[in-house]
Amino acid sequence: MAWIELDGAVNVRDLGGLPTDDGGKTADARLLRGENLQELSPADIATLVGEIGLTTVVDLRSSDELASEGPAPLDDVAGVLHVHHPVLPEAGSATDAAGDVLLTRADRDRSRYPADPICGHYLGYLEDRPDQVAAAVRTVAQSGGAALVHCAAGKDRTGVVVAVALSAVGVRRQAVIADYAATGERIGPLLARLRRSPTYVDDISSEPDESQRPRPETMAAFLEQVDSRYGGAARWLAGHGFGHDDLQLLRAKLLRT
Repeated sequence: MAWIELDGAVNVRDLGGLPTDDGGKTADARLLRGENLQELSPADIATLVGEIGLTTVVDLRSSDELASEGPAPLDDVAGVLHVHHPVLPEAGSATDAAGDVLLTRADRDRSRYPADPICGHYLGYLEDRPDQVAAAVRTVAQSGGAALVHCAAGKDRTGVVVAVALSAVGVRRQAVIADYAATGERIGPLLARLRRSPTYVDDISSEPDESQRPRPETMAAFLEQVDSRYGGAARWLAGHGFGHDDLQLLRAKLLRT
């Protein structure tokens, strides 16, 4: 796993070098993933922007998270575009208000996929905010240089958007699953960082650390459900306005030539 060692983040990595079904590999310094970027140091910015060529930050956090966390060190860096694509329903914008009264989010997660509610939660991103998920992948495809997709932990929301993008261009399933699970290697320091933020401390502290470790079985189930329900990631994207030209652009962006 191509970890990017930074002072102010522990779960940032480059998704280059992943094998594809046709024998190719993903290109280096095209798609990065990470967690909350509030603590990046000047040296971190020099690494990401100056050395790797970061030009686009794809932020999957909610509007409330952005307001609570405030400005981040990358915000004012010239040449870096920041694009906000929240993949959780924003307050007051649920798709079915009556359903929200009758069924909590946790219950909806279980109802989508009873065998693994986390998988059900991930399927909820595709059902509740398909426009934002597809737009996030399109932003990656259109980025001039490296694109960094992040949320709070860089685990769930980031994991799903990255998995959809990688799967759509033919990255081998086991490689997508292994990338998702890699966050578990750094779950301790990652959660310790998030506990320093008033925005996340209560949620992070409400569950044992080990229960927050990403399970490869969850991503495997998610990808299987995307196949069985929607015909795969590329077809799901196509059903939400991500056309043939978008897919070709994404392939050109992410794959080695």
